[in-house]
Amino acid sequence: MSATANVTKVDFYEVLSVSRDASDQELKTAYRKLAMQYHPDRNPGDAAAEEKFKECSEAYQVLSDADKRAAYDRYGHAAFNGSSSGNGGGPFGGGGFGNAQDLGDIFGDLFGEMFNMGGSGRGGHASRVQRGRDLRYDLTLEFEEAAFGVEREIKIRRSEVCPDCHGNGAARGKQPVTCTQCGGRGQQRFQQGFFSVARTCSVCGGTGTLIVDPCATCVGETRVQTEHKILVKVPAGVEQDTRIRYQGEGEAGKFGGPSGDLYVVLNVKAHKFFERDGDDLHCVMPISYPQAALGTDLEIQTLEGVETLKIPEGVQSGREFKLRGKGVPHLNERGKGDLIVEIRVQTPTKLNRHQKDLLRELGETMQVENTPTSRGILDKVKEMFN
Repeated sequence: MSATANVTKVDFYEVLSVSRDASDQELKTAYRKLAMQYHPDRNPGDAAAEEKFKECSEAYQVLSDADKRAAYDRYGHAAFNGSSSGNGGGPFGGGGFGNAQDLGDIFGDLFGEMFNMGGSGRGGHASRVQRGRDLRYDLTLEFEEAAFGVEREIKIRRSEVCPDCHGNGAARGKQPVTCTQCGGRGQQRFQQGFFSVARTCSVCGGTGTLIVDPCATCVGETRVQTEHKILVKVPAGVEQDTRIRYQGEGEAGKFGGPSGDLYVVLNVKAHKFFERDGDDLHCVMPISYPQAALGTDLEIQTLEGVETLKIPEGVQSGREFKLRGKGVPHLNERGKGDLIVEIRVQTPTKLNRHQKDLLRELGETMQVENTPTSRGILDKVKEMFN
């Protein structure tokens, strides 16, 4: 019987020099440091460094995946020692599908090969281009500013392409190097039965390159945070929650990707006198009983100044009068809404003796038959069914 050599693999946590309860960010930081230290491009011809690089890459590939990490914590290296012809050993062994993500990769490869699709990383190089995130800015306006429009300068913080490395993340005079793990493709392929499974490269994160000498300004992140000023032009007639889009004013993209957009969301303060309904304005104007009985001329404050409203004799409380064109301008159109004034006849609550005597005298000259002049809706409904 021939002897079999037993090779003991180093614990993955020890490989990365992290504790067993290390967070995802701690794992990433530790791996990045080791990958840069032992990368073959920085250690040409050093077989030991290359082996160390592969060892830490394998450790990170397992520990950065929640399912694989849980299996490793439970079974150790045995979790991945299955037979290639079947589901042997541990939960990630052999020809079975490791997780749901594998299924997505498999079917993606099938469709990509059947229809010769490219550009997404299926069956070819992974696309590094990433669009920047959209940003939101909440801008509060006075009622009149929303009605007539206004220009406001705002300040936003956003990421922009690093001015020193121009977005490649490498130090001046340097360039990102091709990832030796995936050969610059950004993906690693594995054969599982009939299928070829493509997974994002665990070393370069799908970019196909590694930043060995990071830029001092952006520390290899390719972008930097800056404060930016933008002149917001609010058109006349905007309403609450109106969104104004500024294309390309969001976060900068990565690897030559387009910038995101900026959305300025408007919050309009309430007016102390007017209520808005679309482009029309509503207000309530109190008048005294003598004014209602005899008629009067009222001075009405509009958004553009004072207007005179003629109230006829005998006006009843609740009647509405319309001042045309004294409302809010139509958004991006000509013309304006109307101002609708509701008359409210006020009944005095406190009278002196002389005022009471005058009202009594007036009352004696006026005869009003105190009988109902209309019926409620409920009475009418009852009558219909009787």
